Amino acid sequence: MSTRLVASFLLVFCGVAIWQVISIPESTMYSEVGPVLAPSILVGLLSLLGVFYLLSTISSKAPDCVHQEEERPLPGGSRRVLYLLGGGFAFILLAKLIGFLIPATLCGLGVSMAFDAKFNLKTILMVLAIAGAFWTLFSAMLGVDLGPLVNFSF
Repeated sequence: MSTRLVASFLLVFCGVAIWQVISIPESTMYSEVGPVLAPSILVGLLSLLGVFYLLSTISSKAPDCVHQEEERPLPGGSRRVLYLLGGGFAFILLAKLIGFLIPATLCGLGVSMAFDAKFNLKTILMVLAIAGAFWTLFSAMLGVDLGPLVNFSF
């Protein structure tokens, strides 16, 4: 796949993300940091990076391993994508049912295994700690409703 096509897909996804951010309802309570601020900044930065990437592909400055004879993609690309998507879908499907911690840990495991982390106790504990830290920061400290940490009431 050419880098121009990849850059174009990135910009299309950024367009969808912009549309999603615009459709987030404003909070009825006054707060300096509302539900739209962080996603707007993130989508804006990612869109800017997408534009820079497209410009670098047009000027043929973007690296592409397809054009290098000695470079080859890493093996197991399909497996990596499945880990990444599986972790994301696990979070989406389970977060409302069982709380934030376990689905976020599964999502983090999927992401880490997509980047060749070993599935062992160390990886699980690190991802669990990161998920707990995110919940503590956003839900407990900043008041963003991420749902309960763990929900045992089915």
